[in-house]
Amino acid sequence: MKPKNCLIFGASGQIGRNLIRKLTEKNLKVTAVTRNLHQKGYILKTQANPGYLDIVECNIFDINKIEQLIKKADVCINLVGILFEKGPNNFTNIHEKFPSMISSLCNKHKIDKFIHLSALGIENAKNSKYAISKLNGEIAVGQNFKDTIILKPSIIYSVDDNFTTMLMGLLNLSPIFPLYYGGKTKFMPLHCIDICNLILDLIEKETNDRIIECVGPEELTFKEIIEKLLKLIEKKRLFLPIPIFIANVMATFFQLLPKPLITRDQIKLLFYDNIPTGRYKTNFDIGKSFELKFENEVEKYCYMWKETGEYAKKNPDLKL
Repeated sequence: MKPKNCLIFGASGQIGRNLIRKLTEKNLKVTAVTRNLHQKGYILKTQANPGYLDIVECNIFDINKIEQLIKKADVCINLVGILFEKGPNNFTNIHEKFPSMISSLCNKHKIDKFIHLSALGIENAKNSKYAISKLNGEIAVGQNFKDTIILKPSIIYSVDDNFTTMLMGLLNLSPIFPLYYGGKTKFMPLHCIDICNLILDLIEKETNDRIIECVGPEELTFKEIIEKLLKLIEKKRLFLPIPIFIANVMATFFQLLPKPLITRDQIKLLFYDNIPTGRYKTNFDIGKSFELKFENEVEKYCYMWKETGEYAKKNPDLKL
């Protein structure tokens, strides 16, 4: 049987890179779309089973080129997303207009499956531009491609993420760590490999579930996440609760950086828990129990932020 051709938008991100490895291991053909072939191409090639990956350079609003790619695909996976706006890469363009366009093309050319990555915990965040754009994107793809599968994950982490690695970098340098809303916001972090396994399963098998909330096995507050990271890198830090009006002033300046540490919109999002809403089934409900635990997995790569690196020995006497 001819292997399925899986078209991935957002292929050079954390999930995309791991998904390429997972799909090509199963001898599925992958067409990976990237905005910069020279910058990202060599990274993507090292992830794949040789002979099963094509890398295409394409602006995500080059509708003619995108349509030609979709014509050849059996499965389309949209992983494109941003956490902050910069120029034309704004929430409306990336989270609403682009998913709407490709889902319409998928419907036009009658591809087998369209899988769209959204976000968990956004339904109540009516004051967040990020959340509103993600919700509008979900509505658009659901209308354009009737059998769209929408995945709504909590925080996704791995050795090459922008979450645990950034936090451990900050904790390594700063003696003080700010807490917004007392650090009480709840998350259910899931490992990147788990979401990739789920996507592979959805490609290979049929499902009647159209919206799935994706979560890991543990519910942790933001403060508990930071405490676990501190324990792993063997550091002690002072927690400093920050009033929201001061947090917004700080974020206003951070937004001037090429890659902001935090934005005003992200501060709004942190008010809302990032756990299942009860509106939709979770991965556990459909028989996909993610077992990888946060502390166990981060321990495998946290040595980069320890004093003696990978040769660091555990310190049983360290009390945080």
